[in-house]
Amino acid sequence: MSDTDKPQPDEKPTGGSTRVDAPVDPAEDSAATSGDRSRSLLREIASGDALAGVLAVFLAVFVGSVMIAATDETVRETASYVTARPSDFFTALWDAISGAYSAMFRGAVFNYNLTEPAQQWRPLTETMKFAGPLVLGGLGVGLAFRAGLFNIGGRGQMLVAGGAAGWVGFQLDLPTAIHLPLAILVGMAAGALWGGIAGLLKARTGAHEVIVTIMLNYVAYYLLFYALTKEWLLKTPGSVNPKSPPMKQSAVLPDVLGEQFNLHLGFVIALVAVAAVWWVLNRSTFGYRVRAVGENPHAARASGINVGRTYTVVMMVAGSLLGLAGINQVLGTVTSGVSLDLDAAIGFDAITVALLGRSRPLGILAAGILFGAFKAGGFTMQTSENISVDLVLVVQSLIVLFLAAPPLVRAIFRLPAQEAK
Repeated sequence: MSDTDKPQPDEKPTGGSTRVDAPVDPAEDSAATSGDRSRSLLREIASGDALAGVLAVFLAVFVGSVMIAATDETVRETASYVTARPSDFFTALWDAISGAYSAMFRGAVFNYNLTEPAQQWRPLTETMKFAGPLVLGGLGVGLAFRAGLFNIGGRGQMLVAGGAAGWVGFQLDLPTAIHLPLAILVGMAAGALWGGIAGLLKARTGAHEVIVTIMLNYVAYYLLFYALTKEWLLKTPGSVNPKSPPMKQSAVLPDVLGEQFNLHLGFVIALVAVAAVWWVLNRSTFGYRVRAVGENPHAARASGINVGRTYTVVMMVAGSLLGLAGINQVLGTVTSGVSLDLDAAIGFDAITVALLGRSRPLGILAAGILFGAFKAGGFTMQTSENISVDLVLVVQSLIVLFLAAPPLVRAIFRLPAQEAK
C-alpha cells in the first residue's frame, strides 16, 4: 500500500464501527471537582493541628468529668446500689457533672441566675481580665517558639518588669498622660533587657536558653526581694512585709467598662499585642527571618540571615511581651502593688497557652481566653458546688499532656496522620 493510500491524521476513518465518547456534563464535572475539593479540605482539617488541640481540650474536660463524678459523695453513695436502682446513680452522675460545668459557665461567661443585665455579663469581663496577662505571656513564649527557642523565663521577666513599672508607678508624681505610658515603657524595657540576656548568651556562647532562663528566674526573684527590703527602691516605709506601696492613681490602668467591672486597659493592650505580633510574623521581613531561623537555623545562616542577632532580638521582644504581663498585674486592679507573687504562675501558664495556641497569635488569644475562663469559673465552681479549684489545674495539666502526645489524640479519635509539610 502506497503512502497515499494510508489514512492521514486529519482524515476520519470510513467504514466499520466507530466508538464515540459521550459528552461530559459540565455540571457533573463541577460537582466531582467540588466533592474532591471538599474531601481534601476535610482531610486537611482532620490532619491539622487545630482539630487535635480542640480534641485535647475535650479529652481533658472528659477526664475532669470522671474525676468530678468520682469525688462526689452522692455519686459514690448511689454507686453502692447501682444494680438495684440505676436511675439514682445516673441522676446523681448527671447532677454532679452538669452542676460543676454550669457553675463554671456562670462564673466565666454568663450568670443566668441574676436579673440585672450588667451583673449577668460580669463573669465574661472577669474572664477577659484573667485572660489579658495570659495572652501577653503566651505571645512572649510563642514568639520564642517560632524562632526555635524555649523561653521558660517568663516568671523572671515578669518580676523584673513589674518591679520596674511599680517603682515608676509609686515613686514619681506625674500627670496621667505621662506617668502611665512611662511606667509601661520602663517595665517593657526591663523585661526586654532580662529576656535579651538569655538571647545574647545563646547567640554569643551557645548557652542553652532553657538553663539560662531558669537561672535568671531565681536571679530576678531575689533581686526583687532585695528591692522590696529597701525603702529607696520598693519597700513600703515602716512596713515589715516585702511589698511596695499602692500605685498612684495616675499610673493605674483605667477601667474600660466603668467601675462596676474589673476589666481594665490591660485586655485592650493584649488585643493590640496580638495584632502587632501577627503582623510582624506574617507581614514583615523580621517575621520571615524569625520563621526561617525557627525552621532551620543552618539553612537560614547559609542564606545570609544573622541567626545570633535574630535570637537576641526575639528574646528581647519576648521579654517585653512577658513584661507587659507583669505590668498588667502591677498597674491593673488585680493587685495593689509590687510583691514577690505578682507573677501568679502566669509565666508557666503562658507555656501551656502558647502550646495550645500552636504559637500562632490568634490561637494564643483563643487559648488565653479559655484559660481565663477556667480561672474565673473555677472560683464559682468551688463556692457553689463545693468542688476544689485544684480540679481546674488538673484539667489544664491534662490539656498539656494530650497536647504533648498528638499521636495519642489522633489514635483515640481515629484521625489521619498529620501530613508532612
